[in-house]
Amino acid sequence: MPDPARTAPSASTPDTNDTDADTDAGVCGVGVGVESRAAVFAPPAAERGLPTGGVPWEELVTAALLGTDRRPLRSGPSAPGTSGHPASAPGASAGPAALLDAAALHTVRRRAALVPAVGAAPPVPAPTDPRPPLPPAARRRLAQLLADRSAPPAGGRRGSAPDLTELIPQWLALAGERGYRAPAEQLPALLDAARARTDLRPHVLSFAGPRGLWLAALNPDWRFALRASTGAHRTATGSPGEIRRLWEEGLFAERVALLGAVRAQDPAAARELLAGTWSAERAEDRLMFLDSLRAGLGAADEPFLEEALSDRSRNVRSTAAELLSALPGSALARRMASRATTCVNPDRTGDALTIAVEAPHECDADMQRDGVTPVPPSGRGERSWWLGQLVEAAPLSVWPERFGGRSAQEIVALPVADGWEAELHAAWCRAAVRQRDPAWARALLGAPSIPPANGPGTASLAERSQLLATLPTAERADWVAGFIAAHGLSEAFQLLGVCALPWAGPLGRAVVDALDIARDAGSYPWSFSGVMGLAERCLDPAEANRLEVLTAIQDEPEGASPGAGGYWSEAFRRLVSTLRLRAAMAAELTPDGTTDDAAPEHGTEASPEGRAAASSATSDRDQGAAAPGAPGTAT
Repeated sequence: MPDPARTAPSASTPDTNDTDADTDAGVCGVGVGVESRAAVFAPPAAERGLPTGGVPWEELVTAALLGTDRRPLRSGPSAPGTSGHPASAPGASAGPAALLDAAALHTVRRRAALVPAVGAAPPVPAPTDPRPPLPPAARRRLAQLLADRSAPPAGGRRGSAPDLTELIPQWLALAGERGYRAPAEQLPALLDAARARTDLRPHVLSFAGPRGLWLAALNPDWRFALRASTGAHRTATGSPGEIRRLWEEGLFAERVALLGAVRAQDPAAARELLAGTWSAERAEDRLMFLDSLRAGLGAADEPFLEEALSDRSRNVRSTAAELLSALPGSALARRMASRATTCVNPDRTGDALTIAVEAPHECDADMQRDGVTPVPPSGRGERSWWLGQLVEAAPLSVWPERFGGRSAQEIVALPVADGWEAELHAAWCRAAVRQRDPAWARALLGAPSIPPANGPGTASLAERSQLLATLPTAERADWVAGFIAAHGLSEAFQLLGVCALPWAGPLGRAVVDALDIARDAGSYPWSFSGVMGLAERCLDPAEANRLEVLTAIQDEPEGASPGAGGYWSEAFRRLVSTLRLRAAMAAELTPDGTTDDAAPEHGTEASPEGRAAASSATSDRDQGAAAPGAPGTAT
């Protein structure tokens, strides 16, 4: 008879939970097979009060693994009906036959004691969504966008086909503007995409609607959707008591979402919610909640923010001071104006008016309470650091009065004595951004043709982009177009990021002309890959036909980078095909737009890769329409 140790499961068995079942099959040889694996989930017979013949199951397993020669089985009295073998005397050593008999008895008892699992209740039906369904062409386009998992091309080259994943936000925004509901079969893919990309979450949750939230509740991986939407949902449908209960008992993410939703509808109610639990909140939570008051900030928030100036947390105090300084009529703004005007004054002692600066000599307790940080960053002097904070927090309206009624442009043009110009202008830039003052932003930006290093304000492109964001949309685009025409694209990426979409005609033409000039210079297109990517997403799709001429491969000028012409042709083909694809997306989402058959090819006809993408979308038409939905979803 074979040694039981040879038929026992290998020590390398990966799943230790299956040890008992595998031993049943290997030791007993009584047809345990796959069925015995179900018995693993039942407790051993001894744990259920069943007779076991006096031998624990664990001892049987040990004897089977080591062999009865090395580990004799010490059995108790045999239970009746176990086998035809003679019963061993108590305490006698049992051989292989007794071991197998005992294991078989254990196995039968374990199977017989299995209790059927209780069936889970089916989920409640999915709620209805009254919004109209997507047009068929847009439905297929969404399936194509969500299914794109293409790997980046070898060597870092993107090819000439559009990058579909970069167009998902625009598609979702367009679908949301037109009020369509998400197809039920695409809800899982939409939630997966939002889980992977936080930038998609607001659009996805709005587009998915109540059915998306219903589905998210069935999958722990999509729990983010419930946290992000609970506040808005309760605000829209809940009573004041339910809103307060969620505020007091909800998770942190739910409370943040709730406070933001209430603030958007009723700023005073949101402030009252926050004030009711303010003293009991943690410092990091107070900071996050306080930041939500930026939306709808008004004079009514001043008393609460004044109290926050005495908070234990330095970050909370600084944020409260920043919010108060954005209210030019606040008491803090007046205090800061008084301090700033003692440091910055007109000087008429010379032939021409200049600006005299006397930075503060100390940072007293009152200044620190009003949000002035006493310790400067590494490399900054204390006095200049304190001066910048005072001027930044002072209302810009005090300076025309201080300088004899001069305009912002005239004040910025005045010479500043003793080398304080850079510090003073940088503080005015931050004040213009904080107070959203377009007149001061315009004065500090200066003419777009002036080199940044010689401009009236800051030379930092990041700060210039913040100043631009305070200007009206059309003026912003015109300024950036003039900057690109004068200085090219090398420093324009951050500035382009604050321009409204789609880019206005002059701005779009300036970008394309600059790209054409860069191509003629013989450089490679990936030096401008960031701007090219922005152009694909931001240029007006109507520019596609005008750009077609740029897709041809031109003769390379002398001294050009090898192969640059072909790379530029590829980049412009991708630009044109992306613009046409965006036009097709918009047409497909328009009720009276293009027909179903014409729409897929319309956006991808500029390149072989684009035509292949359209062909793939057409061939997947039935698959996208019949994709399996989530359990319980209604179509």
